[in-house]
Amino acid sequence: MQPAKSMKAFLSVMAMLGWFALIIQFRLMLNSRLAPEGELIIRYFSYFTILTNLMVAICCTTLFLLPATALGTFFSRPTVLTAIAVYILIVGIIYNLVLRFLWNPEGLQRLVDELLHSAIPILFGIYWVVFVEKDQLQWNSVWRWLLYPVVYIIYIFFRGASSGFYPYPFIDVSQLGMEKALINSGIIALAFLLISLIFIGIAKRVKKGKDVPGIRQQP
Repeated sequence: MQPAKSMKAFLSVMAMLGWFALIIQFRLMLNSRLAPEGELIIRYFSYFTILTNLMVAICCTTLFLLPATALGTFFSRPTVLTAIAVYILIVGIIYNLVLRFLWNPEGLQRLVDELLHSAIPILFGIYWVVFVEKDQLQWNSVWRWLLYPVVYIIYIFFRGASSGFYPYPFIDVSQLGMEKALINSGIIALAFLLISLIFIGIAKRVKKGKDVPGIRQQP
């Protein structure tokens, strides 16, 4: 299979899996009736997992169907794709190291959980390794990439103060107190920074390999 066709196939699979998981999770949340419907919709879009998987789904769908549009040009930028890879990888790491052991989903909820927290992060990580150009990535990009998680956590703190709902136990101010929640947020921010630096370090190593005389790159 040609590289372009392989990339298209990869994008289509990630887009389909992403939209399937997001739509089913939305229905499962509404059917839970844990709160009024309007509140449940707000809560749905208050999860970093949902927002980041939505970002992945939109990105993959755009690059698959509308690559020549302004949005397609935006999502095709290596810095944007790398930032998304960092975000979705963090989703997978935090869930599988911290949150997986706090509950035991069954049936369709378990399938959706595995897609959102494991399958899609792995697939997008593979996509980044295989298909994303890495030559132009710079170390100072990490500060821009931190904007999304920082804005997210600020929103969650403000929204939690008024609603009492915090989507994750490690930032639950009502249970932990503000100081502990802020410390946990700082640790997560450092994780974002570390993973971002690792991605750029990999990119720099790949670029260095290309620049070594005598190494012929495949067309």
